[in-house]
Amino acid sequence: MKICLSSCWNSHRHTDGYEMLEELMAFGVDAVELSHGVRVSLVPGIFRALDEGKARVASVHNFCPLPTGVFAAAPNLYEPTARTRDEQELWFRHTIKTIDFAQRVGADLMVIHSGSARFLWGHPEKRRAAAESKKEGGGEKEKKLYDQVLEKALRRIRKKQKPYYGRLVENFQRILPFAQEKGVRIAIENREAFTELPLDEDMGKLLNALGEPGVYGYWHDTGHAQLKERMGLRMHREALEEHRSRQFGFHLHDVSEEGSDHCPLGSGVIDWGMVSSYFRPDDLLVLEMSPRVRSEEIRRSLEFLRGLPV
Repeated sequence: MKICLSSCWNSHRHTDGYEMLEELMAFGVDAVELSHGVRVSLVPGIFRALDEGKARVASVHNFCPLPTGVFAAAPNLYEPTARTRDEQELWFRHTIKTIDFAQRVGADLMVIHSGSARFLWGHPEKRRAAAESKKEGGGEKEKKLYDQVLEKALRRIRKKQKPYYGRLVENFQRILPFAQEKGVRIAIENREAFTELPLDEDMGKLLNALGEPGVYGYWHDTGHAQLKERMGLRMHREALEEHRSRQFGFHLHDVSEEGSDHCPLGSGVIDWGMVSSYFRPDDLLVLEMSPRVRSEEIRRSLEFLRGLPV
């Protein structure tokens, strides 16, 4: 398995892509993932580091590099599910640029988000979150109420999502020939937000609709899966079990007892023995750490990862 470190940890601190990659590779990882916070100004240094053999890139995260004039991570800046054709075209254009960039930096995989269902009023996540906060310190009554609110919210999203899901499939199919031409796989990430698509129950449906298992695959984010389990939507293990045959790799980070993610491995509530039992030799393992994580915690996370049973 190839162990990598995402530039989401340090891209905001650097003005030179060469130095950014040097810092990441100094941890002894096999390669890096260029994440969705890579500014255009970092690209010349990235190319120089790669041309000199100072670093290797295994994956990129759409949008990478960021669109001109955008200076902070913005993976959902444009969505394939957007209502307007103009936004869909912007999503398409910058996704194709990311595929081109992946080929240029020697990466054969692009991690991608899949949009969301949008609500003008009565957003179901607000009601779910309010019910969850009452459940935390409550008893059986509050837990029962939360389950009712959760199911009602899910019904609203399922009813609302149909046109969004249709646009998602259409736009993902549009990028297929470009990905095939460049030799780049498209890794569809499970998401943490309640109304982001596909719904966890629909990931298999989306992968089947897209076909092309050599191009489209599943990308498992451990923190997102744990947050969904915390919400009562799906057990973490279920996603790993269902999509194992289509899985390309992992974003690895822990979740605190309070529900914060992108934490050092082993510091939170994730069952890492369970997760590592789903690692396969050809998986890409990417540590995706918060910028708040200290260098020493990165080193300990890498030691923790290398010590897991597989």
